[in-house]
Amino acid sequence: MAQTDFDVAVIGYGPTGLTAASLLGQLGHRVLVVERWPSLYGLPRLTHIDGEIARLLSFVCDIEEALRDSSPIESYIFYNAKGKRLVDVVDIPSQPMGFPAHISIHQPDIEAAIDRRVRSLRNVTVRQGVELTGLKISAGKVELALRAGDAAETAHASYVFAADGARSFVRAALGIERDDSGFNERWLNIDGERKRPLPASFEETKQYCDPARGHMFLPIGANRQRFEFALLPDEDTDEMERVESAWRILKQYHDVGPDDLRIIMQIVYTFECRMAQSWRSGPVFLGGDAAHTMPPYLGQGACSGIRDAANFAWKLDLVLRNVASPEVLESYEPERRPHVAHIMRTAVMLGKIANAHSRTVAFFRDLAFRFNLFPPFPSLSAGIIQDDRRGAWGKAVGSALPQGRVRIGGRIARLDDQVGYSFALIAERNPAAILGPSRMGFLRSLGCRAFTLADDAGAGVERMLDIDGTYSSCLAGKNAAAMVTRPDTNLFGFAAGLKDVADLVENLQQKLSWHATALAA
Repeated sequence: MAQTDFDVAVIGYGPTGLTAASLLGQLGHRVLVVERWPSLYGLPRLTHIDGEIARLLSFVCDIEEALRDSSPIESYIFYNAKGKRLVDVVDIPSQPMGFPAHISIHQPDIEAAIDRRVRSLRNVTVRQGVELTGLKISAGKVELALRAGDAAETAHASYVFAADGARSFVRAALGIERDDSGFNERWLNIDGERKRPLPASFEETKQYCDPARGHMFLPIGANRQRFEFALLPDEDTDEMERVESAWRILKQYHDVGPDDLRIIMQIVYTFECRMAQSWRSGPVFLGGDAAHTMPPYLGQGACSGIRDAANFAWKLDLVLRNVASPEVLESYEPERRPHVAHIMRTAVMLGKIANAHSRTVAFFRDLAFRFNLFPPFPSLSAGIIQDDRRGAWGKAVGSALPQGRVRIGGRIARLDDQVGYSFALIAERNPAAILGPSRMGFLRSLGCRAFTLADDAGAGVERMLDIDGTYSSCLAGKNAAAMVTRPDTNLFGFAAGLKDVADLVENLQQKLSWHATALAA
């Protein structure tokens, strides 16, 4: 390994680590990736993403390539043992994101697309088949002990982002314990490639909450199928991973056999729900399964890890560029932990529904589900968000901004395709005169793009034609004249009138502990 000193080391190269490596690499930082496995996993563990995650993935790879074998999920319905519908999880409220609200994906396509982007970045060093054997924090740096085969190596990084899974070596080395919710269930996972068309019902995602044995199925992309079955207490894990057991249970529940399907993966997973007690130790941060694990019933495990990486990367970028104070990094866990905890609680609740073995409990469960109520994902409640959250816009601050098509400089595309992974200021009219040279300079130092929805563009402020009316409607609905969005697509805040944009930008300066010296640099 020629280079040994890096701005950041990313430990683990699954969805979370891939996202972090791509974002930080594209931002120009020296990135080391350490992954103990010699190649990408290549099998579809993750099968679902939502529209918000598709947006984040569009920053880290060619999204068309990543989703080439994907399909929208129109429903994810829970049924009881008698086949009566209980609830459709897709009914959880969501904003238009420019992508389907829920997408069935083929994970290897996404990982390969991100990996291709990462390897195009000369400032990123990817070390697969290399194991992290130790780390030591000293004088503001992290010393990494590595082993490649029989050779021992040493590398140094200013920061570490550990996305090395539920059995995280980094978390253990830091002595960070996890809180356990007590949810532990074994499920048999069978993935297959269709040899011939299956009945149309298999195109849907269905969860059967049968006290005798919970089970579910869903399509994976366009030509693959997943089946999952809860294991009973007396069933042996090794026995249930034998191919004969797969064909037996597939025949019993779905009348599917070897003429219909080619099995490409068969494994028993233990679903758990655990949260690291701290996500940080000095310059070392945890993300993804290293920080939190959850049952798969909402399809949000990997999605949450991707949000972690997208939340962390822009903050570290500002710190490494000396634009913002290192204190900005203290907002990472307070922003992400409550969001993840909410999803974990909902996933556990759904898991208990799916695994209710008592017919009496199942009866009262069915009664409760007549209300068909699901809470939406929460907005950020702390961190780098506007202080003033009163009035019409209060609940929207800290949530993902809706996405529509816009025309900027003659090009029509989704907003993210135009702006990229950066800040944006969107105003009804040109705010440059209100902001003045100092605040406009601050926005430039952030890499923030400033837009006006009116035909009054000028120096430093671009004209945005709101093709779908997404942003004018958002502002009008919140009684606002302008808004600032963060690189991770979350809303920083709103300004009630054009004159209030200065206060909004100053609030962002304060939140970032902005270094005015960045302007001189």
